[in-house]
Amino acid sequence: MKKIIPITKLRNTNEISNLCRKSNYPIFVTKHGHEDIVIMSSNLYHKKDENEQHSESEHKNVHYNNIKMETQDKCLGLIKVCATNFEGKINHISYNEEQIVNAILSSYNHGAKIIVLPELCLTSYSCGDLFLSADLLNNVIKSIKRICKKTENIDAFYTFGAPLIFENKIYNCAICMHQGNILGIVPKSYIPEYNEFYEKRYFQSYTSSKIQTYYLDDLAIPFGTNLVFQNTRYQDQIIGVEICEDMWVNIPRSSILSDLGATIIVNLSASNETLHKEENRRNLIKSSCLRSNIGYVYASSSSNESTAEVIFSAHNIICEPDGIINESILFNHSETISEIDLTKIISLRRQKSYQTSSNLERRIIPFSSKLEIPILTRKIKRLPFVNEDKNESLIEARKILTMQAKSLIKRLTAINCKNVVIGISGGLDSTISLLATVKAFDLMNLPRSNIHTLTMPCFGTTKRTKSNAEILCNKLNVTLKTIDISQSVTQHLKDIDVSLNELSITYENAQARERTQILMDYANKINGIVIGTGDLSEIALGWSTYNGDHMSMYNLNCSLPKTLIKEMCFQLTNDYPEVKNILLDILDTPVSPELLPPSENQISQLTEDTVGPYELHDFFLYHFIYQHLELEKVYLYAKKAFESIYKKEVIKKWLKGFVKRFFNNQFKRSCCPDGPKVTEVSLSPRGDFRMPSDVSGYDLLNQIDAFD
Repeated sequence: MKKIIPITKLRNTNEISNLCRKSNYPIFVTKHGHEDIVIMSSNLYHKKDENEQHSESEHKNVHYNNIKMETQDKCLGLIKVCATNFEGKINHISYNEEQIVNAILSSYNHGAKIIVLPELCLTSYSCGDLFLSADLLNNVIKSIKRICKKTENIDAFYTFGAPLIFENKIYNCAICMHQGNILGIVPKSYIPEYNEFYEKRYFQSYTSSKIQTYYLDDLAIPFGTNLVFQNTRYQDQIIGVEICEDMWVNIPRSSILSDLGATIIVNLSASNETLHKEENRRNLIKSSCLRSNIGYVYASSSSNESTAEVIFSAHNIICEPDGIINESILFNHSETISEIDLTKIISLRRQKSYQTSSNLERRIIPFSSKLEIPILTRKIKRLPFVNEDKNESLIEARKILTMQAKSLIKRLTAINCKNVVIGISGGLDSTISLLATVKAFDLMNLPRSNIHTLTMPCFGTTKRTKSNAEILCNKLNVTLKTIDISQSVTQHLKDIDVSLNELSITYENAQARERTQILMDYANKINGIVIGTGDLSEIALGWSTYNGDHMSMYNLNCSLPKTLIKEMCFQLTNDYPEVKNILLDILDTPVSPELLPPSENQISQLTEDTVGPYELHDFFLYHFIYQHLELEKVYLYAKKAFESIYKKEVIKKWLKGFVKRFFNNQFKRSCCPDGPKVTEVSLSPRGDFRMPSDVSGYDLLNQIDAFD
């Protein structure tokens, strides 16, 4: 039966309390004759809450809150994050409280929108049996309340570690906050009890998937491990929390939380340092990011923890699926700041075998934190396809060459072919194709003389490239034949009424098609196949003559961008000393199709003057096609990566050129020859990339004009 009382009755607290305990229904309080508030007994509230949760948990991944998304902030998916620590004092809670607040304020003032502090940093991790002290636990509560008040103006998600009593047990917890409000409390799932760890002496493991309620005075706070925190102003920012050991187990919490929708995992840690633990820690975090397609922010305790038995190193790490983007120097208390790219993470989830399939109960905790495009602090690689470590780059060059050789061996074996033909220009691409072919024939114990190289000089050929081609082939002991195509091309142009003085596209393409015709027919003559040399950058730009150098019988370079081929040519000088000087001169030769007459025997037709710098185009290719980033972010990244090399107007010009060429030349990719996928990127219509040939890039080109 509905019970109604006037608001003036609220003065009689004892009477209201008795009425609530006796009633099985809510009590409706009126003000000026109208319903104003509702009160109920604690038992009735819990019963109602449990019934609602039971009803909702019957649905997978249900939202426990009525979340209303706000207008989404423009941040290009870039979230500035910070892992930070400080020189704390053991069991000096008021001091540590001050340091926590200062660390949060400092990180926030540096633009961080997610701030992570270490495990149990409010008390310190190494308190020992003091964790059982009632005074310590009471002081923790008082301190948390003060931190709430001191951080009311912090419009960021921030979290720090503290011990809390819940249902008469002590839990190692992460206190998750925004603008002074405690959004939720996440207890540690896995409590270590081996080697130097003895946490079970103090702390309870929280293994339940149930979401419960922690009461702090009159605040009811969600408590559980399956909480995820979603920014209503940018709905892809969904934060999951794990604590130290939760990462080191066979099924890490990060995997479960990513199943529950988390795109960024924060880890509050107190990981002691040993000789090899640093690299293990890195590998675990990188593995978690790669496996679950997440961003990761890891903050660990400082060296001011007790060193009675162990030592701590204040190791902070920020990571993405591509690898670590920033980390601290060991034993150095600092803020570790970078920007996690959520657009890239979401794109990876759409591409890969990723699903949110968990039947576990979860609760999404909303908060509203304003975002904007941050000032980039993360390093953006100028050459994303090239390994910056020269030792590793050499290893990669050798591996690529082996992969190319193995793929060619399979193709030749399958068709019972023992001869190949390669057009040699004296340039980078044909050089790498030749070296891979030489390696394949050596592995097959076939004579290198079965590799037939043709150099076909014409109107634009210079002595330098012709000489390099001839010396390279002779030094490698392959068969070399020179066929001057000037006369046949002249006759062909005469047949179709094109003047030799008319340096048109017809003039250029006639040479390319004549060379391909000769290569194909020569392959027929020797019962061989034509090895293609066109690289990924040229394929992306459509920088090839249709049915000219566009065509071959097997293209070894089809997934190698120009910048990587250049790096390979440099690295492989170590393995081919007999042609080292030639390889170095080929590297120094300007990239050119050599289809226009030279000027004083110098190359007059420079590819990068026409299509733009290959280092820019490979950058665009990597981020726009492979990473699927929006063009504005690609432009933002390019400005950062090339800020000391190109003005933004130049970057914008060639970005437009890349987009226009990429879309206009899909018809060439739609019928490209077979070739192995060696790098992570391929534009093969039979493999990675599918797009109709009549697609329009008009809208994208218009966007670029508005970029600043």
